Amino acid sequence: MNNIDLKNKIAVVTGASQGFGYAIAKRLTDSGAKVINIDKDPVATAEAKSKGEFTYADIFEIDITKAEIVEETIKTIIEKYKNIDIFVNNAGIAGPSFKTWEYPSDDWNKVIDIDLNGTFNCCKSVTPYMIKNNYGRIVNIASIAGKDGNPNASAYSAAKAAVIALTKSLGKELADYNIAVNCVTPAAAKTKIFDQISEEHINYMLSKIPRNRFLKVDELASLVSWMVSEENSFTTGGVFDISGGRATY
Repeated sequence: MNNIDLKNKIAVVTGASQGFGYAIAKRLTDSGAKVINIDKDPVATAEAKSKGEFTYADIFEIDITKAEIVEETIKTIIEKYKNIDIFVNNAGIAGPSFKTWEYPSDDWNKVIDIDLNGTFNCCKSVTPYMIKNNYGRIVNIASIAGKDGNPNASAYSAAKAAVIALTKSLGKELADYNIAVNCVTPAAAKTKIFDQISEEHINYMLSKIPRNRFLKVDELASLVSWMVSEENSFTTGGVFDISGGRATY
C-alpha cells in the first residue's frame, strides 16, 4: 500500500464508524493524519473502536441534519485542534426500495435530509475556516446512482445527484483559494448499507458493473487519500468515478 503523506493534517470524516467512512478514516490515519469521527451511531462507534486497528483523534456523536449542532461542533474542533485541513462528507443512508410513485414521503425526506442537507451543513460550516487558512481539501461521497439514477432508489439517486452539483458549485466558488472540493461516485460495496435495501436491488446493482464484482472499501479509501492530499493541488469541482466501468459519463 502506498500511503500519501498526511502527517500533521487534521481530518474530519462523517460516518467514520463503519463502511466507507471507517476505511477512509483508517487509511488517513495510516497516512499520518489525525482523524476526527462525526457519527451519531454509538453502537457502530463502539464496534469500530473495539477492532483496535487505529485510534480516532476524537469522536463527536451528533446529527448532521441539525445545522446549528454541526456549526457548533466544527467550532469546537477548530478551538481544540486550531484548524481543519481535510473534510470528508461520507455519512449517508440508502433508504428503502420503492417505485417513485410509491415512495413514502417520510423516507424521501429522511434520505434527502441526511445525504444532501447533512453534506451541505458540513460544507457550509467548515468552509469559512478553510478560507481563513487558505487551505483545505473537501471530498463528498456521492454515488454512481447520482449519475445514472437507480430504479427503486429515486430518493438516494436524487440526493447523490445533488451532492455532485453541490460539489461543482462549491469547487468553483473556492477556486481562488488553495481549497480543493471534489466528489467520488462509487459503485456499490458490501457494507451495512446493504441491510437497508432489497436483494433484488443489490442484484441489479451488481449486474450493472462490468468488472462483475462490488467495490472494495479499501479501493475507495485509496482514491480519497490522494484527493485530500496536498498533491491534489489543481483539480476542484471534479467527479472521480470508481464504479468498475459502470459510469456512462
